[in-house]
Amino acid sequence: MKKSYKEFLITSEPLNVEILSSVLWELNIDGISEEINCIKVFTEDQRITEDQIKNALEELKKNNLIRTYDVQENVLYEKNWNEEWEKSREVLHITDKIVIKPTFKEYESGEDEIVITLDPKMSFGTGDHATTKICVKFLGKYLQPNSNVLDVGSGTAILSIVAAKLGASKVVAFDIDEWSLQNGKENAKLNSVDNIVDVRMCELRDIAERNFDLIVANIQRNILLELSSEISNRINESGILILSGLLEGDYQIITEKYSELGFKEIDFMQLDEWIGIVFRK
Repeated sequence: MKKSYKEFLITSEPLNVEILSSVLWELNIDGISEEINCIKVFTEDQRITEDQIKNALEELKKNNLIRTYDVQENVLYEKNWNEEWEKSREVLHITDKIVIKPTFKEYESGEDEIVITLDPKMSFGTGDHATTKICVKFLGKYLQPNSNVLDVGSGTAILSIVAAKLGASKVVAFDIDEWSLQNGKENAKLNSVDNIVDVRMCELRDIAERNFDLIVANIQRNILLELSSEISNRINESGILILSGLLEGDYQIITEKYSELGFKEIDFMQLDEWIGIVFRK
């Protein structure tokens, strides 16, 4: 008898893969795959139901993180979903200089290329999402050698590792869940920057350091609004602030909020419906 798997096709408005994945991985699932207009969730656990998925998404809706959602359940047979997911991961050339590759892909680096190797335990934070690309491009443009950097909501620590490889002297990377702590530490060590990148599990209010030269935050709009004062208190005069995780419609409310705190917009980037903004204090 063939082994069966459950596949859940999930759409939402907005389709924020990071936010959706953060709650779905709390269930006993085996993999998440990002598609063009949806995400696919795979599990061998037959006890996982469509109602459980919907309950998780309903919490996001109650917290105004998504407006609508839809779930479709299918039954599939005899596939190794980890292997299928690995096949979908590619070597990513984010800029002419910065390349991101998963551990299971071979790549021979070119002259002057910086290759970041990640062990992507989830389908986000791997460099292929538009907001991650935006942040990496901005780090390449604005990070100065020997900078002191804060990575807010670090996930896999990909942005912290990029900052370290670009010459930051110290990077504090923090997130609120244990998965990010473990995976961030693993990835920092994998890229030989664990002496520069300090990965923590905490909230922003727990970060005692101040006067960061550069702060990067690739997180959802409501959280960026909630943390705006804390972020402002931790950046030095003339410091650089890179914000992403934002949709087109978030631009006005974000720029107004941070302008009130003394930040001036100096750069903007859009990839598909996603945007990133750079401010100077």
